[in-house]
Amino acid sequence: MTLDTTTPGADATQRAAPAIHLKDPALYINRELSWLEFNRRVLEEALDARHPLLERVKFLAIFSSNLDEFFMIRVSGLKDQTTSAVVDLPPDGLTPDETIRRIRATVLPMLQEQRRCFSREIMPQLAAAGIHISHYIDLAEEERDRLRVYFQAEILPVLTPLAFDPGRPFPHISSPSLNLGVTVRNGRGEERFARIKVPPSLPRLLPTHDVSRFVWLEDVIAANLGVLFPGYEVVEAYSFRVIRDADIEIQDDEAPDLLATIEQGLRQRRFGPVVWLAVDAEMPERMVKFLMEKLEVNPEDIYALQPPLGMGSLWALATLNRPELRDATFAPAVLPALRDVKTADELFAAIRKQDILLHHPYDSFQPVLDFVNAAAIDPHVLAIKQTLYRVGRNAPVVRALLEAQRNGKQVAVLVELKARFDEESNIGWARALEAEGVHVVYGLVGLKTHSKVTLVVRREEGGLRRYLHLATGNYNAVTAGIYTDLGLLTCDAELAADATELFNTVTGYSTQTYFRSLLVAPGGMRERVEALITREIEHARGGRGGRLIFKMNSLVDDRLIRALYRASQAGVQIDMLVRGICCLRPGLPGVSDNIRVISIVGRFLEHSRIYYFENGGSPEIYMGSADLMPRNLDRRVETLFPIKDARIRAYIRDAIMEVELANNVRARELQPDGSYVRVQPRPDEAAVDSQAWLLDNPSLGGRGAAFRR
Repeated sequence: MTLDTTTPGADATQRAAPAIHLKDPALYINRELSWLEFNRRVLEEALDARHPLLERVKFLAIFSSNLDEFFMIRVSGLKDQTTSAVVDLPPDGLTPDETIRRIRATVLPMLQEQRRCFSREIMPQLAAAGIHISHYIDLAEEERDRLRVYFQAEILPVLTPLAFDPGRPFPHISSPSLNLGVTVRNGRGEERFARIKVPPSLPRLLPTHDVSRFVWLEDVIAANLGVLFPGYEVVEAYSFRVIRDADIEIQDDEAPDLLATIEQGLRQRRFGPVVWLAVDAEMPERMVKFLMEKLEVNPEDIYALQPPLGMGSLWALATLNRPELRDATFAPAVLPALRDVKTADELFAAIRKQDILLHHPYDSFQPVLDFVNAAAIDPHVLAIKQTLYRVGRNAPVVRALLEAQRNGKQVAVLVELKARFDEESNIGWARALEAEGVHVVYGLVGLKTHSKVTLVVRREEGGLRRYLHLATGNYNAVTAGIYTDLGLLTCDAELAADATELFNTVTGYSTQTYFRSLLVAPGGMRERVEALITREIEHARGGRGGRLIFKMNSLVDDRLIRALYRASQAGVQIDMLVRGICCLRPGLPGVSDNIRVISIVGRFLEHSRIYYFENGGSPEIYMGSADLMPRNLDRRVETLFPIKDARIRAYIRDAIMEVELANNVRARELQPDGSYVRVQPRPDEAAVDSQAWLLDNPSLGGRGAAFRR
C-alpha cells in the first residue's frame, strides 16, 4: 500500500499521519479471482455433508455450469485483451496475462477437489442409497446386451464420425461440446484420427434396465465404436470437451435489425476461439498435442481431468424423484392481504389499501402472475407496460400479456434481447408478442434494460390510477422458486409517474435523468447512491451515528468502493451482504476497519438487492435490479425504488437483513486477503440459517415478525 509520510508544507520535524491513497491497487481484489472464490463457496456446499445427498450433487453440477460460463465470458474477454493489446487495467492492477495465470492456479485444485468429492464421497453414498453409476465394462452381460440394442436403435443413428486425413480437413468442434477422440488402424497398419460428438440431444446418463443404475453415454459409445468403423481396428478412444468464446459483441448503432443481428451472433457463438480444452487425464500426450495444434490452444488452456468431463450433466441425478435425498419441500406463503382475493377488483382494492411486499421464494410468486392476469382481463384496465429480461420458456407472464392484447388493452413490452444465454428464448417471445400486435421494443442503443417494472393503467371512479409491480428479480416463475428476490405491489402516485416516464424513455426519445422517487441508471443512480453514502459520513462526523447495510450480488465499482472506504474512515458502521464478486477489501487498518462483508450460499440463490441508509434515525431503503458494478451503473437501464411504508422498512431491516447478518450456518466472512472463512456459532450462540428462518417466518406482506437473536 502506497503511503504519504508527510503533509505538503509541514515542518520537516513534524510528521503527519500517513495519507492513504484510495486508488492504490493493494486496496482492491481482482474481480475474476473474487468470482472464483464465490464458485469455491458453491463447491464447499457440495462438500458439506449436512446437505441431503442429491442437493450435494446439485452443487457439483452448479459449480461446473458456473465455471463453463466463466470461461466462455470472462476468460475469453481476458484473452481478447491480450490478443488485441488493448488493456484497461482494473483497479487491482493485474494484467490480463497475470490474471489468466492466477485463474489456472486457482481452478485446477478446485476441479481436482470436485472430482475427489464425486468419486470418493458422492458415488459411494449414491450406491448405498441404491443409485449406481457404472462403467459399461462392469455391467452384467445381460445389461450390456440391452444397451447394445439401445445403441443400435437410439444412439447410432444420431452419431456422425468425422475422419481427419489428407482428403478431409479437421472437423469444426462446436462449443460447448463433449467429444470422443478416436484412433483407428487400417489393414496396412496406418493410424487415423476421428472425432465423434457425444449428442447433446440424448440423456448423458443412460439408465440400464434397472432405473436406479446409470452409465455415461460416452462410455456406451466408446464400447461400441467397432460398429462405426467397420473394417478398422479401434485403437483407443478418449473424451475431450471444448469451450469457446461466447461473448457476443453487438454494436447497436451498426445493427439496424437487432433481432437478426443477435440471431447471427447466436450462430457465431459456437465458432469463437477455444478458451478451454478439457481432456481425459489418461489421454496420450501425442493426442493432446494433436488437439492443441488443430484447436489452436496453448498449454495453459488445457485441463487434464479424471472423467466424467462436463459435470454439469449431474443435474440429471439431482432431479431424481428421491424426496428422502433432497431438501424437504415447502409451500410458499400466501399473504394475508391477498388470501381472500378472488377478482381483479379485489386485487386492485388490496393494493390501494396498502403497499404489499413479496419475498420470494418464501412468499408465493402467484400474486405477481395474478396481478398481470387481472390486468389482462379487467375491463377497466387500459394499458399494461412491462420489462422482460429473463422469463424462461413457457412463461405464464407472457401468456398473460398476449391475453391482454387480445382483450383490447394497449400492451407495450420491452424485451431485452441481449440477456446473455437467454437470447434465443427472448427472441421467440418477442416474435410471439409482435405477431399478436403487442408493441415490442428492444431498449436503448448501447444499453441493456435490466430493470424489473410492470405498470398497469386502470380507469377508476375519479380518473385514471396506475398500479406497479417493482422487483429485484425477473418475471420468471421457475427461478422465483429458487432465487431470493423482493417485489413491491403499490399504487404510489410518485412511483407510478416515474415508471411512466421511464417507459417513455425506453420506448421513445428522452434525455431525462431526474425522477421523483426512482433512482435510474444510467443517469442519477450512481451520483445519488454516492450522495447517500456521503450523507451517512456527515451523520457520523456530527455524532449522530452512521450505519449502512447493503445487500447485492456483486460489488465491483471502484468509485463507490472508495466512497465506502471514506465512510469507514469516518466511523460509519458498514455491513455488506455480497453473494458473489466483492472487490472491496474489508478490515484494512485505517481504510476499512468498520466494514464487514459476508456471503451466504445455501439452498436458494441470494439475488435481491437492498440498500439501507440509517440516516441519523430516519432510515431509507432502496431496492431494485442494480448491483454496484460499472455495467449496472453506466451501461444498463436499472432502477432502485424507495420503500416508503415505514412498517415494510422496519420488516426489511429487522427480519431480512438482521437474520442474514446473523447467519452462522451458511455464511462466510471475507478476509482482507480475499479469502473467505466460514462463520461459526459461538459456544453460547444458537445456530442461525437465515434461509431456514425465513421459510418458517413468512413476511406477511412486509409486516411479519422481526428476527431476535
